[in-house]
Amino acid sequence: MTATMYGIKNCDTVAKARKWLEDQGQAYDFHDYKTAGIDRARLEGWVEELGWEVLLNRAGTTFRKLDEADKRDLDAAKAVDLMLAQPSMIKRPVLDLGHRRLVGFKPDLYAAAFG
Repeated sequence: MTATMYGIKNCDTVAKARKWLEDQGQAYDFHDYKTAGIDRARLEGWVEELGWEVLLNRAGTTFRKLDEADKRDLDAAKAVDLMLAQPSMIKRPVLDLGHRRLVGFKPDLYAAAFG
């Protein structure tokens, strides 16, 4: 199975991860949230596997610009709704290896996953 990277094309971290994969000769498909969105079932599966706390990018500009009411009382359901409404709130990249997902980019974790 070919890995699928989920992210946003103009994200610096996504660019570093894509370059790493390309430099290693690893085939992957790219899914851009900005153009293709993300479906609820996939996002809920990721939340179940990884936890919403891992996936929701609370440090990003999009989250920080939310009304305080939207930031309060976060739980899995509310986090999924926020990420569906604004996919740029999903930490990037998410690398789907089929049997598991990696969130963010750390070269050592990528190397271990493909090693």
